Amino acid sequence: MDEISKACRTRFDAYVEALVEVIGHADRGEPLHDYCVGLLMPGERKSVEPMAAVVAPSRVSAKHQSLLHLVGQAPWSDEAVLRRVREWVVPSIERQGDRIEAWIVDDTGFAKKGTHSVGVARQYCGRLGKQDNCQIAVTLSIANHAASLPIAYRLYLPDEWAKDQARRKKAKVPKEVKFKTKPQIALDQIRTAYAAGVAQGIVLADAAYGGDQKFRTGVSALGLPYAVGIQSTPSVWPPGKGPLPPKKWTGRGRKPTKLRRDDKHCPVSVKELALSLPKKAWRRITWREGSNAPLTSRFAARRVRPASRDEKRTTPHPVEWLLVEWPKGETEPTKYWLSTLPEDTPLAVLVDYAKLRWRIERDYEELKSELGLGHYEGRGWTGFHHHATLCIAAYGFLICEKEAFPPSTPEFQTSLLPENYRSRGTAGTPRTARHKLDRDDQTMSHRRPCQETHAMSMLPDNPPPKSATATLMTQ
Repeated sequence: MDEISKACRTRFDAYVEALVEVIGHADRGEPLHDYCVGLLMPGERKSVEPMAAVVAPSRVSAKHQSLLHLVGQAPWSDEAVLRRVREWVVPSIERQGDRIEAWIVDDTGFAKKGTHSVGVARQYCGRLGKQDNCQIAVTLSIANHAASLPIAYRLYLPDEWAKDQARRKKAKVPKEVKFKTKPQIALDQIRTAYAAGVAQGIVLADAAYGGDQKFRTGVSALGLPYAVGIQSTPSVWPPGKGPLPPKKWTGRGRKPTKLRRDDKHCPVSVKELALSLPKKAWRRITWREGSNAPLTSRFAARRVRPASRDEKRTTPHPVEWLLVEWPKGETEPTKYWLSTLPEDTPLAVLVDYAKLRWRIERDYEELKSELGLGHYEGRGWTGFHHHATLCIAAYGFLICEKEAFPPSTPEFQTSLLPENYRSRGTAGTPRTARHKLDRDDQTMSHRRPCQETHAMSMLPDNPPPKSATATLMTQ
């Protein structure tokens, strides 16, 4: 075990050294190393002060100031560090599974009691399942069926914050940051990843993003396929149907160019279409192994044409897939997706990709429960993003370590935290139990060989460039 621990720490030191190369100053190396150690070590709270006690129990105050400066004030680039993390981790992800298959868009919330933390507002928080006082961050992850890694992370700044100059100044929000919707932020992240040459994959997102026509159009403009959730209400033209052509020109006035619909020729909601499908249209599909049993449900798919504002268009929307899930025992369908995967895509492959979005939930669970993603106690823009970047960096190291250790093998287990130490604000109650994660056997194939071959052939052949650090990791 000592030899294993020593080898692990050697790899960790090399990994952190690669991050130090892009963080700006060599004197930030030690606090960067210690911050990542603090995130990885056992501990009830992963905010700055308790982590300082973990890594430097004999000089907590000095280490606290060092870590606080690194995360809250030092002007290093989050983008550069995340890029270096990606260069190191992607080869490991591909060795554990296959090439990058998906880009997953989502957001995550952090409940807050006060009103001064940057971006905090009363808004919907997915973790709580209701509206509450919270911060929301939009993320983009790359994934295959074995692992996933967040590669972009941006705070959603509500309009009330974006317009409040006093609060912006106090939280040190950069001048160039303006109000953008979550789909707009996500589309910016996708465009940046595309321009950077990140290994391409199908874009996956839930209905909060998939229901935005401009988001879907922006993804398609890059030539990327998508499989995104939608609500039951969007209208589509059933298979073989579409909007009426422009009115015939009479020879007088401006020539009509807009598509038409009328009372007898109009689209239907995706729910109406799903309910009208015959019984034989529904097939039972198993998409992966769950914790206790295979995950199975009933699905149907049809080629449809979206009808969003098509009466204001001169050409119809392209035809794409509508995928619907209707679990046995439910009175109506429960989930809907639109996808631009090719027309010959088998139903099982459509389901496989639509359901691959589950990986982002695992990312969030581990980042929050194991690495303290939501534990940062500062109020400023810089600290919020720096802390998240270092959490992702620590998470990236753990992804790489999965090649060397099975999930149950301890890597950082020895806590240096004094037994009687309690940080300020720590409740005296026992630690609450964490959610049990869905720990699939990643060596198990979740898809049939024919499905995997077909699915992989649909994505662009664009392997990620190997940097010097990525090459080092593969040796």
